[in-house]
Amino acid sequence: MVLLFASNNQHKLKEIRNALGEDFIIKNLKDAGFIEDIPETSNTLEGNAILKAQHFYNKYRQHCFADDTGLEVNALGNRPGVYSSRYAGPECDPVKNMQKLLLELQGVADRSAHFKTIIAYIENKNIHLFDGIVEGSITVSPRGIYGFGYDPVFIPKGFNKTFAEMTLEEKNQISHRTIAVNKFITFLKMQLH
Repeated sequence: MVLLFASNNQHKLKEIRNALGEDFIIKNLKDAGFIEDIPETSNTLEGNAILKAQHFYNKYRQHCFADDTGLEVNALGNRPGVYSSRYAGPECDPVKNMQKLLLELQGVADRSAHFKTIIAYIENKNIHLFDGIVEGSITVSPRGIYGFGYDPVFIPKGFNKTFAEMTLEEKNQISHRTIAVNKFITFLKMQLH
C-alpha cells in the first residue's frame, strides 16, 4: 500500500518507515516533487497535523498522512508544545531549543514532561486522528548521540537513559510516534480487510 507522508523531515520518515514495515511504501513530499513549506498556523498539534495532511491531499488527491509532535513540560504549562521545533526562534535549531528549555527549568524540582504525537490521515476527504503519548522527565543536561530534537534531554518513564542514548530500534519500541503509528497501522489493516 502506498501512502504519502506530508513531511520532508528525514528523521521522522526513517522512524515511520521503520515502524510501518514492508506492507507500506511511504513517499514523502520530496518524492512527490513538493518543495514548498506547509505553514503550521494552528495552536494545537491536532490542528497542525490536519493542516499539513489537508494541504497535501488537496494538491494530490491521494491518501496521505501528516504528524505533529510536541514536548509538553508540566512545570512550563505544557510548553513548548506546539512550538517545540521553533521554541528558541524561527530557525528551528534543536540545540538552542534544548538550551532554552534547560535554562527555564533551572532550579525547578518538577521535571515531568511528555512527548505527544498526533497523526492525521485523510482518505476520500475523511480525516482520522491517532495519538501517541510517552510520559517521562527532563534531564539537567543533554545525554546521548542518537535521535533528534529534544531526545538528549528526555528520559521516558521506567528507563534510566534518554531517547538519545537509545538506538533507533530501542526508541521505536516505546516512542510516542510508534504508539500513534501502531494505532494508525491497526486502522489501515482493518481497512484492507
